[in-house]
Amino acid sequence: MIELMIGLAVAAILLGLAVPNFSIFIQNTRIRNAAESIQNGLMLARSEAVRRNANVRFVLGTGSSWTVGCETANADCPASIQARSAAEGSTDSIVATSEVASDGTVNTSPTFTDTVSFNGLGRVVPSTLPVGSHAFFDVMNSSGAASCAVSGGDMRCLQVVVTSGGQVRMCDPKLHLSNPSDPQAC
Repeated sequence: MIELMIGLAVAAILLGLAVPNFSIFIQNTRIRNAAESIQNGLMLARSEAVRRNANVRFVLGTGSSWTVGCETANADCPASIQARSAAEGSTDSIVATSEVASDGTVNTSPTFTDTVSFNGLGRVVPSTLPVGSHAFFDVMNSSGAASCAVSGGDMRCLQVVVTSGGQVRMCDPKLHLSNPSDPQAC
């Protein structure tokens, strides 16, 4: 009986230590799921633009939801090609957008807010993102940027970056500070 009680006490202590780390793991997984979804939506918009030889746009909705569709809808190119709800696996994630100029400064009056359009060559349409600028989708949990590891928090927030040339990539903003040669760094 004593051995059983000692075993239960050890198991309770281990469980008590693991629960906080497990909740951080769950939040990091939700953030990654939302970032991957946005990255996939942007790549879908780009590939559909090339495939259809038409302007196709990616529109970010509330949370991490998005819609991909043609700018000019017709029989060959529908207004909605694919959509994703924020409730599809990435609950508790939010996305903030920003535009960074070619010299690295954040544009105070950005052209890009929540829509990126790709042309038939797979490049970003200049009316949605100026040439040389980058569109940033900052994915974090609902408690905001203060919870991100970059700001001293526990969560591993991610960024999806779109260049004016049409390149779409996901990166970790924390790695920018520590190792700029890392391929995962922003």
